[in-house]
Amino acid sequence: MLAHQRAPVANQAADWRTVVSRYEHPDPRRALTQLLTTILPLVAVFVAMYQSLALSYWVTLLLMPVAAGLLVRTFIIMHDCAHRSFLPWSGLNDFIGVCTGIMTLTPFGKWRREHARHHASSGDLDRRGHGDIETLTVAEYLARSPWGRFRYRAFRHPATILGLGPLHMIVLQRLRSKGVTIRDRETASVWMTNVAILAVFTVFVLWLGLIPVLLVYLPAMYVAAIGGVWLFYVQHQFEDAYWKDHKDWDYATAAIRGSSYFKLPPVLRWLTGNIGVHHVHHLGPRIPNYRLQRCHDENTLFHDVTVLTIRHSMHTLRLSLWDEERGQLVSFADAMASRPSGSDALHPSAAAR
Repeated sequence: MLAHQRAPVANQAADWRTVVSRYEHPDPRRALTQLLTTILPLVAVFVAMYQSLALSYWVTLLLMPVAAGLLVRTFIIMHDCAHRSFLPWSGLNDFIGVCTGIMTLTPFGKWRREHARHHASSGDLDRRGHGDIETLTVAEYLARSPWGRFRYRAFRHPATILGLGPLHMIVLQRLRSKGVTIRDRETASVWMTNVAILAVFTVFVLWLGLIPVLLVYLPAMYVAAIGGVWLFYVQHQFEDAYWKDHKDWDYATAAIRGSSYFKLPPVLRWLTGNIGVHHVHHLGPRIPNYRLQRCHDENTLFHDVTVLTIRHSMHTLRLSLWDEERGQLVSFADAMASRPSGSDALHPSAAAR
């Protein structure tokens, strides 16, 4: 069923706030257990990777995916802290968020603000650019110059998104956002995180040496960042996604129609903190990650959603443009095939942007 043919969520379940509120209470015991079963194994794997350097770097690389997976899980804890859903106490959420942000090279304050904007504007064609992957409509793409089209095609190539995207994200997070003043809290978060990362890095270099630190941490962090980019991509870039002009945009519908249910094997669900149940998270960002699956399973409100498996998710990499007439994400080839021969005419909505 096409995205634009499906009924708005608000019309199907006017009491979605009541449904969501039943799952929004953090459990300190479960949160502490999750923290310990993430950080302690991560430290243990890093120690094992360091010791394996004396044997062979191939042995070190065999342990690297485990470290990368635990770094993703560490990031998910930071993510929950940003939503104040990890623990009942905001101050402790912030403290753990800052610490886990340092471990994953993420300035907690800056990321929290940008992520909040993402939740508030996901699927809104008039408010793109807040924590999302740049997505043009077919009309906007056709309105670009040949060079502009080439740049967009290069940007949307899987090698760019998954290969350079993580590096781009890590580097940009070392800088404050455009338009943010030097005295802004976001800037303070960026520089505090940079200083903390430098301090921790210096301590470990003096203790273990520069090369061992680089060989152990950087490959694991890079692979973790690839995993994070892939998760975010799959959760919002699929054929029957949701994009509307602001006047027609609805928060609840955008949350469920514009977010996929990425069904993962149990081990990957654990490592990713159930973030694949993304439609539930977008509708109820205050729900702790350890309650997302239960919320989905117990409420039919969340069952009319796009479900992706790992195999099916691979097909989303070919989707690059939003076709407003079809109400679907399409590939460059599909967009050109449906274009009138010899026509560069713009869709009316493109002229307004």
